Amino acid sequence: MSVSSKTVFTTGEAAKICKVSQQTIIRCFDNGTLKGFRVPGSRFRRIPRDQLFNFMKDNGIPTDALESGKKKLLIVDDDAELIELMSEAFDRDGRFDIRTANNGFDAGMKVKEFRPDLVILDVMLPDINGKEVCQRVRSDESLDMVKIICISGMIEQDKVADLKEAGANDFIQKPFQVDRLIERSCDLLEIDRPVAT
Repeated sequence: MSVSSKTVFTTGEAAKICKVSQQTIIRCFDNGTLKGFRVPGSRFRRIPRDQLFNFMKDNGIPTDALESGKKKLLIVDDDAELIELMSEAFDRDGRFDIRTANNGFDAGMKVKEFRPDLVILDVMLPDINGKEVCQRVRSDESLDMVKIICISGMIEQDKVADLKEAGANDFIQKPFQVDRLIERSCDLLEIDRPVAT
């Protein structure tokens, strides 16, 4: 069932849609900033769609996740051709709302504004490195749900470990097949891999 057709959400589902931790949703529910109801005879909290929508509006959280059900993807790379290649492939999949950035500064701004579900991040950016971008994203509690896949032509294993420590969820070596990247992205986002044609 897609997000765009549900009428009532659990705290976990609301957290995913708002891209905050479940604890944040529970706290807002319990202090009354997020309206909802408890399932009679249990402690389960439920949030009606219109209340969740109002809460997102009030807190400046983009409501398009509620509206489109598409996954939001931010691609960060300073190679324009590679950005185009990745964007086209994800666009063909049809389940992604795509934005791009070609440097770390832009990436930082867009992560905050766009609140992507997934960031595909080139490690070697012209201004700041991918590790630093990972650390910045991870230092912001409101971006807990953002997944990060780092891509790079460098292969030192300890560097890969550093990236994962800084907050990357996955690492893919350049050059790579775009289909593999999409499959790994789907796995991370817990959505079905595209059906091979």
